[in-house]
Amino acid sequence: MPYVNLKVVGSLTREQKKQIAREFSDTLLRVAGKPKDATYLVIDEVDGANWAQGEKFFK
Repeated sequence: MPYVNLKVVGSLTREQKKQIAREFSDTLLRVAGKPKDATYLVIDEVDGANWAQGEKFFK
């Protein structure tokens, strides 16, 4: 059972999330032979104030 945890800065629309889930599960099916209904995806939308690269925060 694949488990994918995706973290993004900011928010995504429901349609964007659906497309991401579809494409991740399509890829795992095609590349690893994992059935779509066995793939779990969690999308964490992180506020830019909580995400830094080096000393620079994104918000």
